[in-house]
Amino acid sequence: MGSRPLRDGELTLRALRGSDRAAWSALRIRNHHWLQEWDATLPQPDSSVPSTFAGMVRHLRREARAGRAWSFGIFANGVLVGQVTLGGVMLGSMRSASIGYWIDQDHAGRGLMPRAVALVCDFAFFELGLHRLEINLRPENRASRRVAEKLGFTAEGLRSKYMHINGDWRDHDCYVLLDGDLPGGVLAHYRASTV
Repeated sequence: MGSRPLRDGELTLRALRGSDRAAWSALRIRNHHWLQEWDATLPQPDSSVPSTFAGMVRHLRREARAGRAWSFGIFANGVLVGQVTLGGVMLGSMRSASIGYWIDQDHAGRGLMPRAVALVCDFAFFELGLHRLEINLRPENRASRRVAEKLGFTAEGLRSKYMHINGDWRDHDCYVLLDGDLPGGVLAHYRASTV
């Protein structure tokens, strides 16, 4: 199962394409120091992790077709500014997933990321029929915490040494949103809260 682009005004979320390589690479290089503290790393070599942009795009397409993950480039007025991923999708009796995201430092703080994550939440709840979404973030990542809180996620607890980030196993705070928490949708909740 693939996905159509998700849109809200000047904001478009769509699957990355091979033609996005130059923009994505330049964005990641320019934001290396900004993102390094929060980026996932590998605790040991893993040949299943793509080592090229083209390999990553192929992997993400396979994951979406299999219904395990959806990853979207975040485009503001047609310019790539970040990425948001709905990953670890579990169907059956769990119907859950987690959301991860990053944004260009020059575009942070403009409300783009909360809107992008809200679009993905609405996709997860209304189109995929998921029940539970998680955002797991490092306790010291205040910007990411603000995104989760603005969207109505609630703190559930600490996950000790949850993920390998920036070279070590790091604790994460778990934020949760359930499908019935915001009946009108996450984007509608965010819009109403910013009026």
